Amino acid sequence: MSNDNNKTGPRIASNYKIYGAMALGLSTAIGFRALIVIDRIQPEWVRPVWYFAVLGNFLFFWHRYLITQKRKRAIQNHRLIEKIKAEKVLSAEERHDLTYLLESIKRSPENINYLIISLFSLVAIGTDQIIQHFFTG
Repeated sequence: MSNDNNKTGPRIASNYKIYGAMALGLSTAIGFRALIVIDRIQPEWVRPVWYFAVLGNFLFFWHRYLITQKRKRAIQNHRLIEKIKAEKVLSAEERHDLTYLLESIKRSPENINYLIISLFSLVAIGTDQIIQHFFTG
């Protein structure tokens, strides 16, 4: 049996990097959604929170862009889609890259990230509506 540590090609990021990126993405998304409330209760914090959210979003989406590029490169370099459709035998390197792709998708917490951001979007809208209804005249 071969040792995957000796293989070349794409590798899954560490849990530290995966969950660090997720925490960054969530905190910036929450920051954006909190701006409307912050503007009402602590207006001097709007600009710092906005800068944090914009710069954090830049880093988060750059990270996601690099992952997507790595996945697409693995598919393209080995013509994996065509080979699978043609039912061709894959080499060890091609199997390694295909395994990377599947494990990368499986381990990614992006679905949880999308769900939490969606929920916070609804909370932000609801909070604004409550503030608008009860605290403005």
